[in-house]
Parts: sequence; structure tokens; C-alpha cells
Amino acid sequence: MIYNVICAVIMSLVTYIPRALPIAFFKKKINSRFIRSFLYYVPYAVLASLTFPSVFYFTDNIWIALIGTGTALTLAFCKQKLVVVALISILVVFGCEFIFK
Repeated sequence: MIYNVICAVIMSLVTYIPRALPIAFFKKKINSRFIRSFLYYVPYAVLASLTFPSVFYFTDNIWIALIGTGTALTLAFCKQKLVVVALISILVVFGCEFIFK
């Protein structure tokens, strides 16, 4: 339980800090495309790097985790909504857990 709270706090700080620092230090508009794109994509990359490994440790069976991840990636590739991707992936993992255990 405490691990989840710590992860949520760290993710929120990592997401907030790159967005808050430019406001605090830069008074004029940032014209560099590189810096603007860096500040835009860093929170998403950090959030993904913090959450993606836990996908494989959610279940006891790595194959069920891979099936769930494959389902999520396939649905996301087919441009389904985030809620649809999450719900169907969860149902597939729980279904596989029920069938294979």
C-alpha cells in the first residue's frame, strides 16, 4: 500500500516539476523547438517508465502479463479509447487468470 502511495507521489512530482520549472525560471516564451518538445514529452516518458515494468509483476505468470500487454498494445494501435483499452486488457488478464489457474 505504501509503495503505491510513494509511486504516485514520485510520478506526480516528476510530471509537475518539468512543467513548473520553465514557468519559474523563464519569463519570456521559449523559442527552441527542442526544449519545447523536451518539456512536453518528458512527463509522458517518465510516467511510462515508472508504470510499464509493474505491468509484468501484476500477475504471477509472465505469459498472462504478456497477453494483457499485447492486448493493450493491439487495441491502442487500432486507436481505441484509453478507457476501452484499459478495461478490455484488465478483463483479458482476469479471464486468463481464471482459465489458467
